[in-house]
Amino acid sequence: MTQIPTAPRNAAISDFGIDTTTMSTGEALRDYVARLRAGQLGSLPALLGLIALVVVFAALSDVFLSLTNVANLLAQGAGQTIIAMGIVFVLLVGEIDLSAGTASGVAGAVLAMHYVEQGNLLGGMGTTVFTIFVLTLALAAALAALLRIWAGTAISTLGIAIAVSGIPANPWIEMLLALCVGTAIGCITGFLVSKIGMPSFVVTLALFLAWQGVILQFIGEGGVLGISSSPVLNQVANGNLSTLGSWLLFVVATGGFAAVTLGRHFSRLRRGLVTQPTPLVLARVGALAVLGAVATYLLTLNRSVNASVEISGVPYVVPIVLALLAIGTYVLNRTRYGRHIYAVGGNREAARRAGINVTKIRASVFVVSSSVAAIGAIVYSSKVGSVDPQAGGLNTLLFAVGAAVIGGTSLFGGKGRVSDAVIGGTVLAVVANGLGLLKQPAAVVAIVTGLVLLLAATVDALSRRRAAVAPR
Repeated sequence: MTQIPTAPRNAAISDFGIDTTTMSTGEALRDYVARLRAGQLGSLPALLGLIALVVVFAALSDVFLSLTNVANLLAQGAGQTIIAMGIVFVLLVGEIDLSAGTASGVAGAVLAMHYVEQGNLLGGMGTTVFTIFVLTLALAAALAALLRIWAGTAISTLGIAIAVSGIPANPWIEMLLALCVGTAIGCITGFLVSKIGMPSFVVTLALFLAWQGVILQFIGEGGVLGISSSPVLNQVANGNLSTLGSWLLFVVATGGFAAVTLGRHFSRLRRGLVTQPTPLVLARVGALAVLGAVATYLLTLNRSVNASVEISGVPYVVPIVLALLAIGTYVLNRTRYGRHIYAVGGNREAARRAGINVTKIRASVFVVSSSVAAIGAIVYSSKVGSVDPQAGGLNTLLFAVGAAVIGGTSLFGGKGRVSDAVIGGTVLAVVANGLGLLKQPAAVVAIVTGLVLLLAATVDALSRRRAAVAPR
């Protein structure tokens, strides 16, 4: 009998060594440089651009880095950044959501109407419009049930209960109702795209126009629904944590990041799996801790120009954005649902053959996008203190989509993170804020913002082309 030759044990270890060894610091740095050369740039271009913008505006304006302006900057861009965080989910599966802006506007309009009308949506809308509104929520709940997105069904049904029960005005009820409306809109959009098979560009463009008309119907041409008289609604984007609360936020955020990062790192080391060198992991955690401590300290200083009034503390929008960032990152990186999203975005047919319910995944990302857009509407409406017929209009949408793309999320699907939206949103906020301080007209702001977005899309396309031809 002929003996079949066997490979030496060392050869087997060499073949599978990538699964059971850890790179040194030098090897990790060389690997990172190699990935950059191969076109895997991630958020690096956006981060470098952000640093460049901060340096330029700090040099041209003495006010740019003042504590007051930095705190205002965080609140000014929070609404659009939050909407962008939801859009990331849609972009990851290779779709687009052009209706996210006006969807947030509808949610904001319903929130403001419920507050202004003391919970009487029937009186505020009129019988016909109110009936259509409730039936739309019921339709959304039914479509979500057909798609087996049970969270969408439950939240849409809760919106019906709030609307028809006439619960008196309460800021927490208003915010919950806005979330219900956003979820319902996402259920309808997701059904049309995934089940009916309509192109997402066409569907969301049509709904962009439709929801804009709904906002106009709710508020009236030239009308405004004010919410600044509600202390809770006003404080969402304009209030600040106490000094103690600010430091508690720092401890929770930094400690949580350190616990998750270090816990995962040492767990992989114990199991002999590939992981980053320990010095690099410790350096990243330490750098975040230092930056967080410095930022918290500076924001807890009094930044009021009026000696009789003290304004200090981390703005409320910071923990809101951090919470959404943590939840979104966990969902995408640590859950089966998140892995399915990346799989569908990477190769839809391969995902289908692997047993993934592609239809449900594609629909669900629109539910996530519109739900998160509703949260963005709460923050944005709080910042301006009212909701008008232009709520969630063209600039809001374009800036939200632009924030995700500028941060590094690919328009072609399969590549991106929730943190990309935060980085990109910061870039756009810095551009608008810095040019505003330099008293540049709106035309210049629009031109510069467009060029920044164009540059980001170009970098994305070129990096994908380079990655496609890079040796494997």
